[in-house]
Amino acid sequence: MTSDPITVTEETPLEQIVALMEKHHIKRLPVVRGEELVGIVSRSNLLQAVASLARDVPDPTADDDHIRERIINALEKADWCPFGLSVVVRDGIVHLSGVITDERSRQAAMVATENVAGVKKVHDHLCWVEPMSGFYLPSPDDREWAKAG
Repeated sequence: MTSDPITVTEETPLEQIVALMEKHHIKRLPVVRGEELVGIVSRSNLLQAVASLARDVPDPTADDDHIRERIINALEKADWCPFGLSVVVRDGIVHLSGVITDERSRQAAMVATENVAGVKKVHDHLCWVEPMSGFYLPSPDDREWAKAG
């Protein structure tokens, strides 16, 4: 045993523990409370702490631009993709606009959008146009908004 070991306390920041281990080329540090030994911190413990912190870091590809890109890629591949598709994303909330000629296209677009990682909510602004007459109906969300306004 070392007569005067390098020790840390329970409050020692992780950065300082890592620096001590690197500086003194040691793999473990005794943790003391006053004169009492209360534990040992090892490199393995530090790796576990880093791994735990990494799980709490948000997915960098779940930002609004990435979400928008994924939605557009998912919808544009489909033959039912709305005409004049517009996708606006803010804080994971999506506003989906464009023209559809079949209500099944609305449902498909909504489901495909809701299934994109990072999407929290979808607002439907897809308007329905009857191809032969040009008759136009705004989306159910827009009709509700118009009633409330």
